[in-house]
Amino acid sequence: MSGSHAAPSVLVTGGVRSGKSRHAEALLVAAEEDSPHGLPVTYVAAGPSYDDADWAARIATHRARRPAGWRTAETRDVAGVLAGSPGPVLVDCLGTWLTGLIDAAELWEAPVGEIETHVLGHVDALVTALRERPAEAGQVVLVTNEVGLGVVPEHRSARVFRDLLGTINQRVGAVCDEVHLVVAGRVLRL
Repeated sequence: MSGSHAAPSVLVTGGVRSGKSRHAEALLVAAEEDSPHGLPVTYVAAGPSYDDADWAARIATHRARRPAGWRTAETRDVAGVLAGSPGPVLVDCLGTWLTGLIDAAELWEAPVGEIETHVLGHVDALVTALRERPAEAGQVVLVTNEVGLGVVPEHRSARVFRDLLGTINQRVGAVCDEVHLVVAGRVLRL
């Protein structure tokens, strides 16, 4: 759990299309309304961009749902945004962030230890940024996918992804003040 000096933080997890992003956005709309500083939310789109009509439609739906005053940062440097943003931050999502990290380094076929070393360096930076973010900077909400409830994937890349995201979720969840599990649009605070 984060220390009393750190900004409040929530990890929102759940399955695909469970309502995670909508819940995370609602948390920050409420935080923004209650903010004495009136600083806008920075929305971190942490994943890769695809030249794909379905992916573009998904992004458009997310953009349309967000308040007009929110800033958007399309970056894999989540720790940097947390360190430099003066207001609340929403990171959506750690699963696409992980994909982007591995894609950018072209590591999908690399030995698992090499992938882990690369990814966990970024995770260390993220965890440090969460711990060191001053309370006055505003709330942080991070969205992730819950990947540990299914079968062991057949393909190596899917197993690597599942295992690494599970590790990321544990590490980030350990420093967040709260973890929310979203299932079928319903929220369970863990």
